[in-house]
Amino acid sequence: MNFFETDKLTALQAKEKAQWIAFGPVVFQTARILRDTGILRIVEEHPDGLTQEQVATELKLPAYGVRVLMEAALGIGLLVFRDGVYKITKTSTFILHDRLTQVNMDFTQDVCYNGMFYLEDAILNGKPEGLKVFGNWSTIYEGLSKLPEHVQKSWFGFDHFYSDYAFPEVLQHVFKSNPKRLLDIGGNTGKWSIQCAAFSPEVTVTIMDLPGQVGMAKTRIEEKGLADRINFYETNILDESQPFPKGFEAIWMSQFLDCFSEDEIRSILRRCRGALTDDGVVYILEPFWDRQRFEVSAFVLQQTSLYFTAMANGNSQMYHSGVFIRCVEDAGFDVTIEKDLIGVSHTLLTCRPKK
Repeated sequence: MNFFETDKLTALQAKEKAQWIAFGPVVFQTARILRDTGILRIVEEHPDGLTQEQVATELKLPAYGVRVLMEAALGIGLLVFRDGVYKITKTSTFILHDRLTQVNMDFTQDVCYNGMFYLEDAILNGKPEGLKVFGNWSTIYEGLSKLPEHVQKSWFGFDHFYSDYAFPEVLQHVFKSNPKRLLDIGGNTGKWSIQCAAFSPEVTVTIMDLPGQVGMAKTRIEEKGLADRINFYETNILDESQPFPKGFEAIWMSQFLDCFSEDEIRSILRRCRGALTDDGVVYILEPFWDRQRFEVSAFVLQQTSLYFTAMANGNSQMYHSGVFIRCVEDAGFDVTIEKDLIGVSHTLLTCRPKK
């Protein structure tokens, strides 16, 4: 759906939104601190309301800090103030209890926030200039296994939240043809491969990924007792000289190709053709910002694109489906099935080599 064809705001609403944008970083950090210090939680626990002094006393926080945070919360819409006490709002309820909101906030704070200072440099240079806040890697994927533990937790929490909702539904589609050999490119921690092994006792899966990610996946898979059915192939997929393994009836890529530029997507898919059997199929699970049910979903994906720009690799994004499908076709595939509205935000593309 296209939510962006017209300017829907009045002049006064537009000026108000401009102020929200101007103070966006302040609003975000205020909301996060209100959540993490327990201020929102403790107000929620008292339906009749609390004063600033009561909050400061119960949480053992400085009175001044509590005052400026709670007063700022009024303008943000996280608290209301009446008859001398503060009470919770619906927005605060989502900040506290909605998993989607929690993973997005943690990802923004732990993975993106400091690095976003270098977004302009990344735009101009085509490199993830913000990644230097964590280490000297050319992409975040090379350093993923070396990131601080809390950053890893927020990165995987964000990544898995969206895919986890989609996996149960797409398993039905992938295994309609009962593939016996499946290549999971960008297998990450092995979640998809583990679910495939549980779904079909006949399938053998090969996870193809960078050595760091393969190492993390191996640990989980050994713990699950699946080492005899899930194999590993370490490679840097951007190195075109490294061959793909061959003989697969299905290739799976979930939230993987959005990690690459258009030229890189074409290169990866061209090499996928050589890894397939004659009647093999490529399944691609991606969130496209133009295929969303709700405008806020499109908004989240559009903003996530800038994480790729500043932090991940400097040249990829959450794609418009038209741009992405053109890459698939350029690489020699036909998209035979497009299934939208899977899970939170995904589309499943079924792709077959052109004859």
